[in-house]
Amino acid sequence: THRAAVEALGYNVPRMMTALFGAGTALAALAGVIGAPLAVIEPALAETVGSVVFAVVVIGGLGSLGGAFVASLAVGFAQTFAASSDTSLRDLAQWSGIALPDSVAAVSVAQLAPLVPYLLLVAVLVARPRGLFGERVDG
Repeated sequence: THRAAVEALGYNVPRMMTALFGAGTALAALAGVIGAPLAVIEPALAETVGSVVFAVVVIGGLGSLGGAFVASLAVGFAQTFAASSDTSLRDLAQWSGIALPDSVAAVSVAQLAPLVPYLLLVAVLVARPRGLFGERVDG
């Protein structure tokens, strides 16, 4: 973003931008090679993952790479914990003293695991409308 300053230091900016683009492309290719055998690659993958990625970016704060990293870890851990839990909502309701209808109480936490990113999204937006690491812009 500071091309003039980098050029003033004697660097060849177009070559550096090309090298950075190449390095980023190589990292993306490496991630694809490692990740492809672990997951199903299909044309509808963007529909499956895209909304979760949107939730992660908004939770972290728009324009914040560190926020997206922290949010992706939080969403990943929370969703994995929920998916591996064998607790039902009935158990949680009894623990917290809340009465639930039988049709709702029979649902397990693992069945609600796909909703975790969106529940976190709503909770973060209520507490911090700009995301976890979003900066307030006055004006």
